[in-house]
Amino acid sequence: MTQAAIITRVSDSLQDIDAAAWNALLALQRHPTPFMRHEYLAALEASGSATPRTGWTPRFLTLWQGDDLVAACPLYLKSHSYGEYVFDWAWANAHAEHGLPYYPKALVAVPFTPVPGTRLMARDALARAALVRVLHAWCENEGVSSLHVLFAADEDLDACAQVGLLLRQTVQFHWTNRAPTLGTGVSSLPPEGSLAAFGSAPGGGSVAYRDFDDFLSRLAQDKRKKIRQERRRVQDAGVTFRWLRGTDIQARDWDFFYRCYERTYLEHGNPPYLTRDFFQRMAEHMPEAWLLFIAERQGQPIASSLIAISAYPSSAGGQNHSEMVAYGRYWGALERVDCLHFEACYYQPLQWCIAHGVLRFEGGAQGEHKMARALLPVPTHSAHWLAHPAFADAVDRYLQRETAGMEQYLEHLQARSPLRTHA
Repeated sequence: MTQAAIITRVSDSLQDIDAAAWNALLALQRHPTPFMRHEYLAALEASGSATPRTGWTPRFLTLWQGDDLVAACPLYLKSHSYGEYVFDWAWANAHAEHGLPYYPKALVAVPFTPVPGTRLMARDALARAALVRVLHAWCENEGVSSLHVLFAADEDLDACAQVGLLLRQTVQFHWTNRAPTLGTGVSSLPPEGSLAAFGSAPGGGSVAYRDFDDFLSRLAQDKRKKIRQERRRVQDAGVTFRWLRGTDIQARDWDFFYRCYERTYLEHGNPPYLTRDFFQRMAEHMPEAWLLFIAERQGQPIASSLIAISAYPSSAGGQNHSEMVAYGRYWGALERVDCLHFEACYYQPLQWCIAHGVLRFEGGAQGEHKMARALLPVPTHSAHWLAHPAFADAVDRYLQRETAGMEQYLEHLQARSPLRTHA
């Protein structure tokens, strides 16, 4: 970092930043996801989904050494707390009760996308530390109430902690394509992100599931029975599924998906976060990242679910194995069929993941009901800075209590593992 001067730039639009440079930096990270790609973030902006009009004012922060991009992060000024999935409404209300503005606040996150992964892209640890220092100084200079780095990777959290940001823990539910060896008291799958047991496992450990029935055989009897009953209800209703990936997803398929997606939001009284134009841009600029399941009855489509597929090999962080990850994202239905949601959002994707050697399926934010489908609890993390000292102290005390409660909650969830513990 001392070879040449580091230049900081703050851009109002991702279009001002070279896509190749951004994506090349992302490919160096230990935990890249498709949602941090230039194409994805640019589509959110260009489609009108994440713009000042919708409460997301872009301020992309980059560090340059000559012509080389050495660090970068997506940064937004927020006028509300919607679309984040790490909830701080109580913090906003407390500010308001004391006559202090909470908005705008600064957010390092992927809009509407609660997927853990790299948030602070950097070529090395020194560049990441410099990025956090610049980010913190920028927030102080702008006079924002707070800074929030959401669903961050471990290396991001370490860098944030070094400059005094407070750490917060939440829970998601992920499925891993590993069948545990039975008869050894195993109560959960191997730790999240551990790949040593993937594939064959001479002498013990775990192996990838052979097929969906093999997966079911590893569940407790009551969970196995429930899943079979739920799948049978969908089949008895005459519903079948087909899947399309990448460029095989035609414009008419995207149109149908969006009808379903929009219907789900409108039924809950809200317009959808993402516009149809956003998905058009996905089809044009990163089609390889998407997998669409379409449910049909009597030859007519009635529901769909959209899954994202990791577009990056895990060798990006110096690891020597391939890794394929699927992310449950969106769903919707035009007709009501008992258990159709479970089939479209969990059973069909898991069956596809097993058949195609996908290592992990991430189920998105919240949802204890996912445990009955063998999506197990995984801690996720964020980092926070509050400008007002008294509020910072109050939040620090609150987070200490919340973290202790979250650890107990995780232990409670882990004790309820749906996996069999004996052969």
